[in-house]
Amino acid sequence: MGGWLKTVVLVGLILALVAGLAAAWAWQRYETFLDEPLRLGEDGMTLRVQPGEPVTAVIRHLERQGATTLDWRWRLLLRREPVTIQVGEYALVAGTDPRGLLGKLAAGDVIQYRFTLVEGWNYRQLVGALMADERLAVAPEQLTPEAVLDHLDLAAPHPEGWFLPETYAFTAFDDALTVLERAHAAMRLALEQAWSERVDGLPLSDPYELLILASIVEKESALAAERPDIAGVFVRRLQQNWRLETDPTVIYGMGERYDGNIRRRDLREDTPWNTYVHRGLPPTPIAMPGPGALQAAARPAEGAAMFFVADGQGGHVFSETLEAHNRAVRDLVRRQRGEGGGQGGGSEKPEDGAP
Repeated sequence: MGGWLKTVVLVGLILALVAGLAAAWAWQRYETFLDEPLRLGEDGMTLRVQPGEPVTAVIRHLERQGATTLDWRWRLLLRREPVTIQVGEYALVAGTDPRGLLGKLAAGDVIQYRFTLVEGWNYRQLVGALMADERLAVAPEQLTPEAVLDHLDLAAPHPEGWFLPETYAFTAFDDALTVLERAHAAMRLALEQAWSERVDGLPLSDPYELLILASIVEKESALAAERPDIAGVFVRRLQQNWRLETDPTVIYGMGERYDGNIRRRDLREDTPWNTYVHRGLPPTPIAMPGPGALQAAARPAEGAAMFFVADGQGGHVFSETLEAHNRAVRDLVRRQRGEGGGQGGGSEKPEDGAP
């Protein structure tokens, strides 16, 4: 009996030693696994995590790419350090280890793309740019003016002007409507701020009219320093019930027919946006104004100028009288002829009397 007991104890000790050695070996393999980079190659890898996808499915995807193996070590790590992962596209770089991968997925450190809405774009140009960006896939019918007004719950005749020119970040699972939502929210804030900071006495009844005026200012000059002066001219014309007579509104009313030139018949065409025909503001914005144009419309420069014309160098000459304005126009025409032509701008045509 004593010999049998000794044998049992000896076997038990041997088994315990073997188990201990096996555990130590397994733990060493696990520790090595934690520090061992995934097999991503020198250029790394882009990983897409779908909505509702569990972390094991993500690792299985990496396994199919040859980057790792979903074995007991991964399961032990996930049991010891559970994580909630975020959807999106991830840029995995060479040297990423298992813990680094989980940390990246849990932090939502996804690839950020950029879409820039340019100051002065109209809605048609914006839709064209959105549709051209393959990362912002959306059905064309979702971007019609009527669909966007409904999606944004926007009480306006058209979505024109209602998106703030800025660069917006988006991720793999965002679409064009997501970008429009952000740009619209940003425009609402900028418009509210400009309206709250407006000077007294503006001939504008509400923020929407400020948005319309700012869109005209945006299209009339790319020079930030000039915008308050241009806004001042238009404000004084509104106050005196003059026609605004600004070319960008005529161009907007022409739509896709505009070929780079405005003819006399275009100035006489009775579109709702033709400010050579109609007094007051057009019915909608004609472009998407930036913060500078909004502030200029809300706080126009003081003065007596009623006219402006391009100076041929990117700026404008402002005049208080019709006579002075016509001289500035003739000077511009002479310079253009002497230089073999030049570019036009708004309010450049000689006036033939009080508007």
